[in-house]
Amino acid sequence: MREIKTLGLLGTGVIGGGWAARALHAGINVVAADINPEMEKWIKEAVENASPKLIELTEGINMPKRGNLSFTTNLVEMAQKSDFIQENVPENLNIKHNALETVSKNAAPDVIISSSTSGFMPSEMQTHVINPGRFLVGHPFNPVYLCPLVEIVGGKNTSEATKLAAKDFYESLGMHALMVKKEVPGHISDRLQEAMWREILHALNDDIASTQELDESIAYGPGLRWAIMGMNQIYMIAGGAGGARHFIEQFGPALEWPWTHLKAPPLTEEIINRFVEGTEAQSQGKSIRELENVRDECLVAIQKVLAKHNIGAGTALNNLKQRLK
Repeated sequence: MREIKTLGLLGTGVIGGGWAARALHAGINVVAADINPEMEKWIKEAVENASPKLIELTEGINMPKRGNLSFTTNLVEMAQKSDFIQENVPENLNIKHNALETVSKNAAPDVIISSSTSGFMPSEMQTHVINPGRFLVGHPFNPVYLCPLVEIVGGKNTSEATKLAAKDFYESLGMHALMVKKEVPGHISDRLQEAMWREILHALNDDIASTQELDESIAYGPGLRWAIMGMNQIYMIAGGAGGARHFIEQFGPALEWPWTHLKAPPLTEEIINRFVEGTEAQSQGKSIRELENVRDECLVAIQKVLAKHNIGAGTALNNLKQRLK
């Protein structure tokens, strides 16, 4: 696989802007392509907003010289200039098929094409990719410039070399590459998030709690633990000296109790209003950009603490530091 000096972005938006910021900070040039010319101003602002937090996050790491950002509305031009292409167009299979077909016809045959899709499986997307063995899913998490997780999912025609090369590239950006062994709709993390999201909608529908109370039930409790070890190892610790087996013996019977729902409730206007009005009240008049800055400052601080113990997302920072020594 080729040396990756230039990342091509197929679609900008929130995810594309996050990819751009992370790649530029890691010394990779970025060619961002979007059919909407107004996105040039947007992506430049997104990169500048993310830059101070990335600098703070990687303090003490010998980062390379910042890459250069360019913008085009010509997808063919982007494809021809790129060593690796990250697709970020809307979650519509027809739109993705058309865009992927265009860039794969014009990119060099050894250029990996990766999709940021949060739900589609690579096998149903690579049908419109020329040389489908170089296509996979590289699903990130918002904000991409600070959240290090990327789920790498290969399709039926994806080569092992493609997956390994993508893993190496993402790790060069300071990310943690999770190699998903089996493609399923929603991959791994989004399936877990969706299960909780359904319960949140039921709680709103049944008027059990407000959006603020639901968020407090996460942020002040399990959310703090999840950032350190996820859920499974935390539950093992909760089993005391008996470990995971004792935990299941003690709490396993509760799985038979009707605590949760499997199917989400209908999205009625009442539920939507409770969600919208509740989150607006929580913001206390702060703009989205102001809330992003609060989120990002906290993400930086958490990852730095985790890095001291080489645990959780902190390991990605430590691995990047070792890589760039």
